Amino acid sequence: MKEKVVAVIPARMNSKRFSGKVLYPYRGKPLLFYVWNELGKARTVDRIIIATDQPEIKSAAEAFGAEVVMTSKRHRTGSDRVAEVVRKTGGDIVINVQADNFGLSGAVIDRVVREMQKDKKLGFATLAFRIGEDGRLFDPNLVKAAVGADGRALWFSRFPLPYIQHAEERNRAAQFKFLGHIGVYFYRRRALEQYAGWKRAAHEKAESLEQLRVLENGGLMRVFETKNRVVSVDAPADLKELDLLYK
Repeated sequence: MKEKVVAVIPARMNSKRFSGKVLYPYRGKPLLFYVWNELGKARTVDRIIIATDQPEIKSAAEAFGAEVVMTSKRHRTGSDRVAEVVRKTGGDIVINVQADNFGLSGAVIDRVVREMQKDKKLGFATLAFRIGEDGRLFDPNLVKAAVGADGRALWFSRFPLPYIQHAEERNRAAQFKFLGHIGVYFYRRRALEQYAGWKRAAHEKAESLEQLRVLENGGLMRVFETKNRVVSVDAPADLKELDLLYK
């Protein structure tokens, strides 16, 4: 029996660095449209849902043709919001795509989904890319991923990981294969339900990184490396980066 794949985009208005960004008009459409539209190019995804607790987001998303599920206002993370949606709608493999990630390839989504379909024990997965610039290495808005030789996530931090003890001051990014995290999470449904049942952990709160809850509770998260260029819009100044994607 074919596993049902559901992609959910948690969307909210109260971003601290760019309030209301998901509805910011870019080339005549809200930013949220572009994330939703790109997900539609993934062949393995059966259903795409926008999850929100804001009526204005619901109205805007339905206007461009998206399915919307209203959720509780109490959720502290996107994955907790996604878990509520899946309890209502069902789904076997669940993808949580952060609403400020642009340029995500459908082929990258399909690659991870197919790996999960082959490996029934794989409960948690995410994406990362090689950091090639020192400026990005020290940007706290770009989360760094430490990954083992087997592809298992060792840790995530806003601080560069690892610390190179005897690094040359110039061109640190060339001295180690630093990986930047992409805000997309893949869950097998039972793993997502387990995640939602865990309390927010100390490191998760300190770094404000929801994926640390998995590692703090002993979960195994596989990291898939990709060369897919993804732009994260964290502040209004980042909008200029979208012009490189949508020419």
